[in-house]
Amino acid sequence: MGLFSRTSFSERSEKAARKTLANIRAQRRSRFRILACIDGTEESYDTVKFAAKLSPHDNCDIVLLYVRPIDKSLGTEGLNVKVARQNLLDAGAELPGLRALKKGLEILKEEGLDIDNWERKSRHEDAWGDPVGDNKVEFISKAGRAVVLKLKTAPDVASGILDQYEHGPYNLIIVNEPSRWRGEFKSIFDSGVVQRVTALAPCSVLVAREISLANSGFLIYNDGSKYATRAVRRSAVLAHSVGQPITLFATANDESARAQAEENNTRAADLLKSMGIKVKKKVTAIGDPVTQIIKAGANQCIIVVPDDGRSRFSRAIYGSTAWGVIKGAITSVMDVR
Repeated sequence: MGLFSRTSFSERSEKAARKTLANIRAQRRSRFRILACIDGTEESYDTVKFAAKLSPHDNCDIVLLYVRPIDKSLGTEGLNVKVARQNLLDAGAELPGLRALKKGLEILKEEGLDIDNWERKSRHEDAWGDPVGDNKVEFISKAGRAVVLKLKTAPDVASGILDQYEHGPYNLIIVNEPSRWRGEFKSIFDSGVVQRVTALAPCSVLVAREISLANSGFLIYNDGSKYATRAVRRSAVLAHSVGQPITLFATANDESARAQAEENNTRAADLLKSMGIKVKKKVTAIGDPVTQIIKAGANQCIIVVPDDGRSRFSRAIYGSTAWGVIKGAITSVMDVR
């Protein structure tokens, strides 16, 4: 055997690691995985409540994520970093974000996820030269369901959330409504966490609002486009799995366009019927789509809007129905992609 045909130990180890990672990701793709992002504010725990509401089955996993800024000096008042890495939840001192993750776990228990007897695993990874790095505690049920607490280090929150997707993958990212919204054009240069995550996440994003937790129903906007057809199919499967009634909603600019809008809804309803999913009702409204969607969805649990595939710059110039609804609605909005 020639010299160049030999495989070094490090190469074999790297190949084995890649294979293991590929197997893990393949297994995860067969499950419905939710990434609920919290920041320690009371409003952010709405993401945890929605995660519990939207994942009642054993094939659903929930990851609670807290992103903390890089702290190479680690001003944690004498924290024993090694202890924190090995036993995150029981660490004597409070790491930034640890209290929030513990509270998120308690909320999941209140919502019916009793993980006390589940298998527990901890893992640490170095990150950004920060002494604490990335840490997670994973609880796994006998049925294979996972609840994960992830304390992640990143340069900023949005980057941390988007990077965490790459460790997934995830079907849904849940973020809470920001305290203020930037204008679409301004967001090109200075976007907030929610705007940046919603614009750049590879998967669907739910902007959670507390007021809709007590409501029922998915209002699914359907404009007849390929993006809308995909959103109808994916969101209807989710609504059906959690027992939420479905309303298909279409708009027309004027009466002359009503027939086409109604036809779009009929086709969508037929598609869902072929999948064994029942539609409660079909509604067509006349007028500006953003205004009509927000009005019709005010008492729904979730408004579903299809992502139109436009770049952030394109949305700033031409506008976006999805972004207009996300920003203006009083209830929770899911941007499906």
